[in-house]
Amino acid sequence: MTHTTVHAYAAPAPKAPLERTTITRRELGAHDILIDIKYAGICHSDLHTVRGEWGHETFPIVPGHEIAGVVAEVGPGVTRYAPGDRVGVGCFVDSCRECDNCRAGLQQYCTGELGNVGTYAATGRDGEFTQGGYSTHLVVDENYALRIPESIPLDAAAPLLCAGITLYSPLVHWQAGPGKKVAIVGLGGLGHMGVKLAHAMGAEVTVLSQSLRKKDDGLRLGADHYHATSDPATFEALAGTFDLILNTVSADLNLDAYIGLLKTGGTLVQLGAPENPLTVSPFALVEGRKSFSGSMIGGIPETQEMLDFCGEHGIASEIELIRADQINEAYERVLASDVRYRFVIDTATI
Repeated sequence: MTHTTVHAYAAPAPKAPLERTTITRRELGAHDILIDIKYAGICHSDLHTVRGEWGHETFPIVPGHEIAGVVAEVGPGVTRYAPGDRVGVGCFVDSCRECDNCRAGLQQYCTGELGNVGTYAATGRDGEFTQGGYSTHLVVDENYALRIPESIPLDAAAPLLCAGITLYSPLVHWQAGPGKKVAIVGLGGLGHMGVKLAHAMGAEVTVLSQSLRKKDDGLRLGADHYHATSDPATFEALAGTFDLILNTVSADLNLDAYIGLLKTGGTLVQLGAPENPLTVSPFALVEGRKSFSGSMIGGIPETQEMLDFCGEHGIASEIELIRADQINEAYERVLASDVRYRFVIDTATI
């Protein structure tokens, strides 16, 4: 299978329902692999993009950057993979490969002319518009694919390529582990992975959620404590408690209140991407040498490290498997926070 037309689900216009269509995948280059996509996770970023909330103007768009599948064919120069290998693709499919960040394995922060090339809704170095994983096949450079351990089911592995690495990277960077108190804000597609990963790293884990509706789930997934942020007493009782807080929600929050939960020298890391600018009082930071930071996915080496960590610790995403014709319904349920905890598309139904 070389240059060909494949089936996919695409948004034809902003806010329009996704519909079945066909797209063209490029011919295999020397270092390309052809992936027979088996599963594709639905990320909240997909919704932001196809709803036109992040400024994308080129449609139709095939979303999907949580991709798990099997290598079907390899280019003549490929050395990393062979047909039959279990592989994944995350949020980007290329980068400049030459900037300091790329050379350091931090391709997610590529400072080249195009930056990292998104798996969908981006322009590649070849000038072509990228289309994502809600499709049957994908062609990608072998250097931007990841090996999925045999111990992780492919369907539950797909969300690790975005949700998993989005939480793993800041937990590693800010040294979550034994003796550290970590809070995860929100128990959704991102947050539930943060609980699992932080617990496996040995940290004391607290979930901060709007209500106690998911408390049993949070404790089952590895949280030591679970508190409702709708109760003002929570912020009084937990003041000065945490070394690290990871905010996974894409909503307007009173960040000063959350910063007040940090210990001296603690850090609040923003992972969710709400539409509106966030506001932080300088006094919330300076009175305690506290930090407000951000983090975005991970580079190729760290993403592979995350997958290997998950394989060793039996970690995978909690998923609800759906057919392709249920994508639009799933989008509505994501907007209503009615998913535990990640929708994954069975691409055989495309």
